[in-house]
Amino acid sequence: MTTLYHIGKPNFQADSTLPCDFAIESGCNPYSGEGLARIIESANQAFFLVCTSPQVPIPGPRAIDRMIQVATDTGAGLLYADYLESVDGAITAHPLNDYQEGSLRDDFDFGSLLLIRTEAAKQVLKTLTPSLQAAALYELRLALSVNWPIVHLDERLYTLNTGISTDSETKQFAYVDPKNKAAQVEMETVCTSHLKAVGAWLPPVFEEIDLTADTFPVEASVIIPVRNRRRTIAEAVASVLKQQTTFPFNVIVVDNHSTDGTTEILAELALNDTLIVHLIPERNDLGIGGCWNAGVHHASCGRFAVQLDSDDVYSNEHVLERIVQEFHKQRCAMLVGSYRMCDFDLNTLPPGIIDHREWTEENGRNNALRVNGLGAPRAFFTPLLRSINLPNTSYGEDYAIGLRLSRQWKIGRIYDVLYLCRRWEENSDASIDLVKANQFNHYKDKLRTIELKARQQLNGSLS
Repeated sequence: MTTLYHIGKPNFQADSTLPCDFAIESGCNPYSGEGLARIIESANQAFFLVCTSPQVPIPGPRAIDRMIQVATDTGAGLLYADYLESVDGAITAHPLNDYQEGSLRDDFDFGSLLLIRTEAAKQVLKTLTPSLQAAALYELRLALSVNWPIVHLDERLYTLNTGISTDSETKQFAYVDPKNKAAQVEMETVCTSHLKAVGAWLPPVFEEIDLTADTFPVEASVIIPVRNRRRTIAEAVASVLKQQTTFPFNVIVVDNHSTDGTTEILAELALNDTLIVHLIPERNDLGIGGCWNAGVHHASCGRFAVQLDSDDVYSNEHVLERIVQEFHKQRCAMLVGSYRMCDFDLNTLPPGIIDHREWTEENGRNNALRVNGLGAPRAFFTPLLRSINLPNTSYGEDYAIGLRLSRQWKIGRIYDVLYLCRRWEENSDASIDLVKANQFNHYKDKLRTIELKARQQLNGSLS
């Protein structure tokens, strides 16, 4: 019988009436270096299981046998499977994503049951860090992934009773919560060591940029891609027009064929203010990234292209001036600010301010491969953006360009709140289901895989 190491209390007693395919060894902490080392050292079978949830899953018929069979056939160092989830008494399927080389997020969803090859774990044990308090299991799976496959089995092999649903918004931004700083520092250290081991780490040396090159009609353009936001677009545009600057600017609203009256609102606004460029693309196959490219390549685009979403507003009338000043001060290709989460009426929502203080000039572009976002609002030196372009997608396009630019150039930061990010019933990412969340995470893992390969090539370490 395979041993399952459970994070539960030492006196935990499994329900003997449940169908179990494993012997439970409880009171183990696989997240600490010492606890994980004890687990690996005590393992005496070909495979062992680690349970990362407070509840022990209920395995399906011959589930563990099936996991061992597939792990044996594939040579997996670590295997995980889809499962059924019981939430508030309702049972639903919980599919998981395939693991990629770029699946470097420390919060990658493996489910709660991990089957680990004992031989592989013992081989990498000497490379693991005993002093870790939170990142040991993360370090183990990265170490295993170097020489052993991480295999996802698309079969629902167990049921997990999670009791009640969790706040997905708070979970999404857990890595920027100051309460989690110690754990995040550990995760960054582990990820950085892994990137060095696989030849993808980049030192803090950046290419120089001549921010005075070329001529532009204005110094800055705020670009707002929009489709069907009649309720919010006028407020977004108004927050731009209120900006007080020492330089000329405009706002380019890329209206992606709205059908709800947004087009008419923008046409009227543009008729009354020459600072507004109302752009309707000829193409009808553009995502948000494609709309950004249309705005950036427009003849009226300024030296710096600055983001504002059609749902949101700037926090004050000095944001644009601050951004341009910081570009020249920090000599960067891209500038990222901070924002405050709020409801439609601008009341603060958890987790409040998102400032991504985990970013450092020394290691930010490496740590960017671990976290799922770089922050907002984003602003760019237009010539570079025109030469690279954003992918024509409506999710992750900003993360993609951030990774690409950070490979060569410095990313600047402003930690003050520059805009107010509104969450409301029609907001595109205010509430997403599991299927869409998996799609988004799969795409960002793909972006990380691409960037990992590019950096390995840059370092001459890609075989």
